[in-house]
Amino acid sequence: MRARGLTQADLALAIGAAQATVSRYISGARTPEDSEIRRIADELGVTPAFLVKEFRMRAAIGVSAHMRRQSSTKVSMWKSAEAKLNELRMHMSMLTERAPLQTATHVPTFDYQFTKPAEAARRVRTAWRVPLGPVRSVVDLMETAGTIVCELDLGTHRIDGLSQWVSDYPLVIVNSWSSPSRKRLTLAHELGHLVMHADGYVDDEMIDVEAQANEFAAEFLMPEAEIRHQLKTLKLPNLLALKLEWGVSMQAIFERAFRLGLASGTDRQNFYRQISRKGWRTEEPEEDRVPVESPRLVSGLVAQFRSAGLTNDDFADLTGYARDAVPDVFLPQSGRHLSSV
Repeated sequence: MRARGLTQADLALAIGAAQATVSRYISGARTPEDSEIRRIADELGVTPAFLVKEFRMRAAIGVSAHMRRQSSTKVSMWKSAEAKLNELRMHMSMLTERAPLQTATHVPTFDYQFTKPAEAARRVRTAWRVPLGPVRSVVDLMETAGTIVCELDLGTHRIDGLSQWVSDYPLVIVNSWSSPSRKRLTLAHELGHLVMHADGYVDDEMIDVEAQANEFAAEFLMPEAEIRHQLKTLKLPNLLALKLEWGVSMQAIFERAFRLGLASGTDRQNFYRQISRKGWRTEEPEEDRVPVESPRLVSGLVAQFRSAGLTNDDFADLTGYARDAVPDVFLPQSGRHLSSV
């Protein structure tokens, strides 16, 4: 409901019911009749089967999503993004139940209490046989390991991405508004959550899960053993060259140097003053030369169904969408003008 931008009052008005009745449906205090289920499903753009299905969740992470966002993001914005993730998770769950993914590797998980983020990142690189040096494509590695990656317009620049487990599969959403270098960092950040926080949120005020995910991402994309010697000079031309080599922003590279103790707090302040004067805080140069991360797993899965003779309507039924409400992520490029949410 929230993913469609509707309130309980909106839904109640649309189906001709009292808001209190809709509230009871949502809480489980009252079960709607079949005719009411159909009206609600029509309004939400899903099938009645989707609406009544009990979806299997993986621990607490099935209730709340990990999200990379700015601290100033309005609650309404991140609640809406989380709702979109939850909805997509359930539709993907219906799809993978009917077509289990055959993957070459998997996303390993580690207990954050015994494995530090940097060590977890090194272990993942080793398990996935990532060559020395920059990661060529983060999304290719993640999808090969069975991670469902989708790019969506989240309607704001303040949210970069979200992650959650879809039964046995990880799901990551990346904001289509983000720059190429930011998407790569977001993918690695969300991978850190999936690897270290697979069983839900850490119930410990002393543990900063976002900092852990950041540390994981930094080591995964810029291994200390390989980049440390390149961070002796932190002038802008060198940072720009490193950006093009490692595929991450100049700011991410400087933060890496700072966290490794290769730059002081004063150095950091001076760096941000420099790029602010140049207007690079929000739009860095040479962004068009950073590798573009393009998810292909879902489109490939859809293509397999298409080759088997499934029509748009068949695919809608398969994933639990109303036949005129299948989102772009599930449609082939040539058919994306046919329907939208």
